[in-house]
Amino acid sequence: MKKKVLIISGGISKERLISLDTGLQVAKELKKYKYKVKISEPNINLSKIIKKFKPYVIFNALHGQFGEDGYIQTILETYKIPYTHSGVIASSIAMDKELSKKIFIKNKINTPKFFIYSYDETNSNLIKKINKKLKFPVVVKPINEGSSVNVFICNKKNIFKILNSIKNYKKVMIEEFIGGREIQVAIMGNSKLGAIELKPKRKFYDYQAKYNIKAKTQHIIPVNLPKKKLNQVMGLALKAHRIIGCNGVTRSDFKLHKGKFYLLEINTQPGMTKLSLVPEIAYHNNISFIKLIEWILKDASKEK
Repeated sequence: MKKKVLIISGGISKERLISLDTGLQVAKELKKYKYKVKISEPNINLSKIIKKFKPYVIFNALHGQFGEDGYIQTILETYKIPYTHSGVIASSIAMDKELSKKIFIKNKINTPKFFIYSYDETNSNLIKKINKKLKFPVVVKPINEGSSVNVFICNKKNIFKILNSIKNYKKVMIEEFIGGREIQVAIMGNSKLGAIELKPKRKFYDYQAKYNIKAKTQHIIPVNLPKKKLNQVMGLALKAHRIIGCNGVTRSDFKLHKGKFYLLEINTQPGMTKLSLVPEIAYHNNISFIKLIEWILKDASKEK
């Protein structure tokens, strides 16, 4: 009998298209290997679909808000069916950039300095605060988005224009800009899967650099680092994975600047598209796409 896998993808976040792509890529691969697969949106029909289809496992292919912030995980817990990736608490912590950064700092993991900006602050106070705590340029980003959605590098001239363009968030993070090399590390369970370096043609590894093939971001694997340095950054990624309480596969985003690694964030549900990094890192380490997916499905049964 074919094993039944329900893939939840799409959703309502700004990463909907990436989620749909992840869901399609995973479904396509599983079907090649005789799995019975169904794709569902996380809508009011989900409960009926689960009861009728009766999957042995649910592959959560959602990205962004509602999908990797603990919300859908809370719903999935009620079905008593194993689901992939991290559980409720780890997902909500990792998605909250303010909370996760505080945890990194407490556990002596370098992360760029930051503060939270509320839109009731005056313009003059903000400039003073930035000059005192961070210096320009700075990075402005939402507290709970993924895939570098609405992330901007700002200077004194354009910061208020940028802040005004994303004021629907009500509060955002303003972070120290760290230059240097982009290093991404994948963790698989309790193991260091590997690392990859990115050289974007754009200012930084933003949404377009991640998902638009025309952006021509260069992927470098193996990473040109001394073995000691490579082990150091992979060790930091594993440490972050463990202290947040993650399950399955995660990807941590680092900057290497003046010999120091700075952890930007940890992603609990990395993409599985043709341009995604975790499958590329896995492939480099002799783990095929189907083997990676099957490992994630098997890991889903572990207690979260």
